[in-house]
Amino acid sequence: MVAEDDEKQAELVRRYLEREGHSVTVVTDGRAALDRVRQREPDLLVLDVMMPRTDGLDVVRVLRGEARDLPVLMLTARSTEDDLLLGLDLGADDYMTKPYSPRELMARVRTLLRRTGRGGAGTPAADDGRGLCVGGLRVDADRHEVSVDGTPVECTPGEFRIIAALAAAPDRVFTRPQLLEELHGFDRYVSERTVDMHVMNLRRKIEPKPRTPARLLTVFGVGYKLTDPAKGARRATP
Repeated sequence: MVAEDDEKQAELVRRYLEREGHSVTVVTDGRAALDRVRQREPDLLVLDVMMPRTDGLDVVRVLRGEARDLPVLMLTARSTEDDLLLGLDLGADDYMTKPYSPRELMARVRTLLRRTGRGGAGTPAADDGRGLCVGGLRVDADRHEVSVDGTPVECTPGEFRIIAALAAAPDRVFTRPQLLEELHGFDRYVSERTVDMHVMNLRRKIEPKPRTPARLLTVFGVGYKLTDPAKGARRATP
């Protein structure tokens, strides 16, 4: 569940969560958040602090007072140490300050769900505790590392954001606008050609034959996807 009174921010978070396979409920105030949790407790609550009717801090205080162990990831424009400590002391599991990276937010969501054993949806990528693995390609978001069959691959920040997004949802086709969100956030406009250049550079680094890629594939008229080359024939075109 996402509790966020900023419509634009709520839509951004909802889209990213749904893209990873989660069912998402959005509410716009703290009282509605409490009502929904009591009706049907979600696997995780992404909770804005500054909301009408009941703010996020009071929501956490009430939930923990009811002995609910629902994982809570708080979002706030406040960034002072006292604010952060107060949210955590009340029982929040994690805390992010605005503006935040949507990709980092999704990584923290995955970590919380994995740690608490909740959420059967989400990424189908194999995760052995050292990162996401698609075939012989491994992406470790915590260490900002990429390797292919055990060999380290040096990536620029932009290349890493793209390969991390693709690895989080193998075989899912990402459009260029979706990958631009990974690169530059929800609001900034950058040419889609930027994505193509990053993909071309990534292929040089992770593909044995970059001109006939087997991992990072183009789906004509749609975008790109990352797949396990051992799966055999595919319907994508390089």
